Amino acid sequence: MQESTPVTHTSQRSAPGVAFLWDESFIWGLMAYRALKGLGLPFDLIKAEDIKTGALNEYKMLFVPGGWASNKGKALGDSGLKAIREFVENGGNYLGFCGGAGLATEAKGGIGLLNVRRRPTRERVPSFSGRIRLNLNEHSIWNGILESGVKGQELGEKKGELNSSLTTHPSNLIFHAWWPSQFIVEDNSIKTLAAYGDALTDAFSSDLNVGDVESGSRWEELEAVYQINLNPERLKYEPAVIEGTYGKGKVILSLVHFDTPDDANGQHVLLNLWEYLAGGHNSAQDRRRASTKEKTSDLSRFHAFELFTICSELISLGERNFLWFWRNSMLLQWRRGVRGLEYNTLYIMMKEISVRLDHQSRKGITQDIDNCIDNTKVLLEPFVEKAKNLLLLERYALQKGHITYERCDDPEIQKLRGELFSESKSHGGMFKELVNEIDKLLFLLLT
Repeated sequence: MQESTPVTHTSQRSAPGVAFLWDESFIWGLMAYRALKGLGLPFDLIKAEDIKTGALNEYKMLFVPGGWASNKGKALGDSGLKAIREFVENGGNYLGFCGGAGLATEAKGGIGLLNVRRRPTRERVPSFSGRIRLNLNEHSIWNGILESGVKGQELGEKKGELNSSLTTHPSNLIFHAWWPSQFIVEDNSIKTLAAYGDALTDAFSSDLNVGDVESGSRWEELEAVYQINLNPERLKYEPAVIEGTYGKGKVILSLVHFDTPDDANGQHVLLNLWEYLAGGHNSAQDRRRASTKEKTSDLSRFHAFELFTICSELISLGERNFLWFWRNSMLLQWRRGVRGLEYNTLYIMMKEISVRLDHQSRKGITQDIDNCIDNTKVLLEPFVEKAKNLLLLERYALQKGHITYERCDDPEIQKLRGELFSESKSHGGMFKELVNEIDKLLFLLLT
């Protein structure tokens, strides 16, 4: 498959294609990018600005990966949200994973493609992650997976609004969810394609291993300490993948990540989704944009590797202080009380940048790329210096008592957290400025 690139708008297309919205996806965008590239599935990376100027007219499907739905909405603005609504209304199809799914709901700042609400944080399990069984309704996106499936009546009996023909065969129906939202679906026209089943023992709720917490009473005790819902039983029978229509277009929203690394079931579903929503697997477009920028020196490779090394040192500090460990090749599991996802994101994105620059020809490195590397260096070094200090302070605070990512009585910790992340859970402070620059650099390299 040819490299995906930003679009150059044309009046007509010879074949339907897929637009992949990159903005505000970060690690989730990269995870999806790798999964799709690994399967040879066609797509073009586009930005919110492209959508605002009519890029969707050239496509049959819009794919929006994970990330903070609210930030995606802000990047799109009213004109971008309107453009997506018109695209789907006129027959375009929409696929959203996790944050990309939340963006399509009736939530404030959302697109409103489906009459779906997101469950309030106080009512949901906000920190579940890992493998979980799904109970599936028959649909073409499960083709090849349901061959040995059996009919299951239990789910229909317990949840009357869900279809009683959901299958519950355990061997093939394991997928991954990574800190998902939860949907409230009260519109009978919306189909539940999959509902949550049992969490596997290697999953986590917050920083608690599901298999190690054996009884319901134990979950209740821990919920009183953590002051959030933890028991994954609360997820059972809730919709995980749904489908509806908006105008002439199809909309599929998934709270599970079929793009998880090394997930064979997920890869199979991705192939089926492209077949169902985009009409096939083999319609990759060549949209290369010639660059007239001045070519620069090989110092870019050295500087990018240097920045990746700085990020690696930060991850190593967290590992040796028992603040996190790796769940898979891309995602960490961190202790409650630290901002693991943000550090995880920096490391994975800088690793990708370093690898890509190492394999990039000298003439492929433009002045724009050089400038991004310089800007990233200016932002990354002070961030990491402060982050190391913060992590050690948080590690000591965890020994003394209960803290969360947002609550701690130590004034020095509060000050550093405000500088690095602001009070926003959906990225802010020095981190947001830094990750935006890294994201800009990565997008240039991917395209």
